[in-house]
Amino acid sequence: MNLAICSLASGSSGNCFLIRNEDSVLLVDAGISAKQTARDLSALGLSLGDVDAVLVTHEHTDHIKGLKAVCGASGAAVYASRGTLLGIPFSQELENVRAFAPGDTFRIGSIEVGTFPTSHDAADSTGFCFSAGGRKIVLVTDTGYVTKEAFQGMKGSDVLVLESNHDESVLRMGRYPWFLKQRILSDRGHLSNEAAANAVLELLKLERLEGAEKSRLVLLAHLSKENNFPQMALATMSNILAAEGFAPGGDLRIEVLSRTERSPLYIL
Repeated sequence: MNLAICSLASGSSGNCFLIRNEDSVLLVDAGISAKQTARDLSALGLSLGDVDAVLVTHEHTDHIKGLKAVCGASGAAVYASRGTLLGIPFSQELENVRAFAPGDTFRIGSIEVGTFPTSHDAADSTGFCFSAGGRKIVLVTDTGYVTKEAFQGMKGSDVLVLESNHDESVLRMGRYPWFLKQRILSDRGHLSNEAAANAVLELLKLERLEGAEKSRLVLLAHLSKENNFPQMALATMSNILAAEGFAPGGDLRIEVLSRTERSPLYIL
């Protein structure tokens, strides 16, 4: 099998992505229960025992609440930044832990994993690039802005998973307390629909300028239940790109990931 990705869940109630090829099975985050993870893997012809590693973006509960159970059942290695490991309250109970610094590159089986810092209110939050067979998947979620390192990682991606958390106007007018609104809107919070769209636009402009345009699937992730909805995230992205001559369609596909439901398996 070529490099492939599936979202098992992407939202504030839990996050988990499957990355795999013919000889390696990886999870990014384990923020859903081991039972749900096992059920979703089974639907894809896999089991927890097939998981080689779990890579953790950061230590917030919606990214690690199933980590101990998933790793206990699978024996998978845990890859996390040193700061993230310090922030996981049960890190001492985990076995086969591999610490890294954001910016490090390593291999798990035949998949090359690149890491880069994101900007979130966590100890040492990280995004990931996965490369194999000339294909590249990039995950950039839970970040207040797209860091320069994340932007570099996004270049050349075949699949880009990008946070599109909230509509800023809906958030500002909504029922969240002001301190929470400030957190989400800050540079260590979450990407808005508009910020996500502008990041993709900047990427497409640069690739066109450099003669490096390519087919790409953009998956909008980590949508807020309270301050966003799929049609709004998709329309914001599509409208901003179309206004600059990058209308989705053909070589550029935009899809929105469910907060709680498993996505299709996207095989590159």
